[in-house]
Amino acid sequence: MADAQPADSALTPERIRQDVAEILGEEPDEIPLDENLVDYGLDSVRLMTLRERWQRENGVEVGFAELAERPAVEEWARLLAR
Repeated sequence: MADAQPADSALTPERIRQDVAEILGEEPDEIPLDENLVDYGLDSVRLMTLRERWQRENGVEVGFAELAERPAVEEWARLLAR
C-alpha cells in the first residue's frame, strides 16, 4: 500500500500547521491558520528548514522570499498548492 504515502504527505493546511508546530515546539491547535507566524516564533532559520523539508519530501519549488512575504499557514497552503 505504498500508494497511500503521497496523499498522507500532501501539503494541506493541516500538514503545514503540523510541520510549523513541530518546528516551533508547539501543539498544532496553537498555530493559527491566518496569523503571522513570526509572532509565534518563526524565524528565517526555521522557515528555511521547513522550505527545505517540503522541497525534499514534496518536490515544491517555492522560494524562501515568497514564503517569508506571507508567513501564515493559509497563505503557504495557496503557494504550495501551485
